[in-house]
Order: sequence, then structure tokens, then C-alpha cells
Amino acid sequence: MAATGRILVGTCNWSDHRGFYPQGMPPAQRLEYYSRFFPLVEVDTAFYGIARPETAERWVDATPAAFRFNVKAYRSLTLHERGAGRPRQPTGEEVRAFMDLLEPMRQAGKLRAVHYQFPPWFKASAPNMDFVARLADRHPDDQVIVEFRHNSWAEPERFDSVTELLAESAMTYCVVDEPQVGSATMPPHLVVTSPRLAVVRFHGHNRKKWYVKDAKSSTERFDYLYREETLAQWAPRLRDLAAEAEEVHALFNNNRSNYAVVNGLQLAQVLDLGLPPPESVPVLVEAEQEKLPL
Repeated sequence: MAATGRILVGTCNWSDHRGFYPQGMPPAQRLEYYSRFFPLVEVDTAFYGIARPETAERWVDATPAAFRFNVKAYRSLTLHERGAGRPRQPTGEEVRAFMDLLEPMRQAGKLRAVHYQFPPWFKASAPNMDFVARLADRHPDDQVIVEFRHNSWAEPERFDSVTELLAESAMTYCVVDEPQVGSATMPPHLVVTSPRLAVVRFHGHNRKKWYVKDAKSSTERFDYLYREETLAQWAPRLRDLAAEAEEVHALFNNNRSNYAVVNGLQLAQVLDLGLPPPESVPVLVEAEQEKLPL
């Protein structure tokens, strides 16, 4: 089927990407520089702390008119924080602060979606299905993306119900590419639940470090560089998604070194999206990566 929707490629943050930015460039100038290469970014810093609206205004001012943001929900909103073995519900202040952060991007027409990534202990159950269903009530004017990390959501007897629930509210099911190991992983089901937006997040296939638990766990888990031939295999899948959705986002979360930007530009070249050539960002392969199968 011919693609009917547009495909946008980006990364899941703009702050990492070692070796991508010109030497000596202040952090405050990195977003503007990033936006010369990509039309889209996921704001993952919002998961760790909620910035003030004034910060979002600077993001808006630093980017072109057509640039778009997906914003990752603050960690308490996705039940990542726990006390006494139970998830902590977000406070009203946290919800208000997060919604306030979104407003400058929304007013500028640059807020494309709000991304809710649930933790591995958020298992498929009737109460958790209800929790997901209520997300649309919080965001009546926003596109919501839902990403699951426990494979109980992918069980055949459950998956159809999950996607039907998302489709009823036109929320986007997040397709993931990640190592298939253990319970904290989801298969890459190519499903479109919203005609407005489909999303694929590329986490890499670092099986050895997927469950590492230390201060560098995120960096270690996503230490992975995709081969170009692997990205080429994804091109027809993304075009199939674009045949069902008005827009498709391909976002790279392999945030070690500058792997995400290199792989993003490589995929854009395969898809002929008109972004700068990947040769403009030479890949920095670190010693740890050389030991890993690609």
C-alpha cells in the first residue's frame, strides 16, 4: 500500500548525543542546533522533573514553526514511584504542573503528543485498564501515546481488548523495537489505534544489559547501534503504518554516544525524507559497543 501519511524521524531527547554538537556549544543552544537536523523530538526530561512553563516557551522559541514535540509524562503520572511496595498516585500539584508545562507548546501548535510509558510492574489487569482509559479525560485536546513494558499486555487474550480500548479514545499504541527477553519487554506489534498518529520507539537490542540496575542503567540498557540493513527492514513497516495513520513518528531511544542521531539520519535516508545525510554525523563507536552483537 502506498503511504498516505507523513513519516517524521527524531530522537528521544536532544541533550545527550555525544559528539553531535559543535565543541564548546552551550547546552542552551543545543535544541536549536538539533532542529536543523530533525523535525521532531521527545522531551524525556519531563519524566524526571517538571520544568516551568517559561522553559517550554524557550523550547518553542528555539525551534522552527513546523517543529513538533512529544512530551513524556512525569514519572508519578505513570506510577513509576512506589512506597511500601505500592505505586504512588500523582498529587494534584504534580498533575497541574505537568499540564502547565504543556501549555506553551500547545498554544504554539508544537505539542504533537503526550507520551505515557508505564513501568514493567504495571501489569495487565482490569484496574490498570481503567487507569489507561482515564488518560483521555486528562487530555481532551491532546494526542496521547501509551507504551507498555510488561508483556502481559501482549498476551493474545488481552491484546485485542487493549487496542480496542485505545482505539475508542483515539489514543496511540506505541510500537516498540527492543530485545525479547524476560517479562519486561513487548513484541513489536504493528498496530494503529489512532488515525491521527502512529509511533515506533527504537530501544535497541542490548539483551545483556536490558535488566541492569545501577546508576547508569539507562545508558547501559540503550547502548546499541542499529545496522543500516536492520533499519532498511523497518522502512516498509513504517510505510504500512503510514497507510493507516496521518502521521508516523520513528523515535530513537538508543541514547549511548551519538547512536540515536546517526541511526535516525540513516533511517531518514532509507525513507528519502530529505534530512541531512548520516555522513554529516560520523558515528562514535565506543569500546563497549564493539563487543555487542548488532
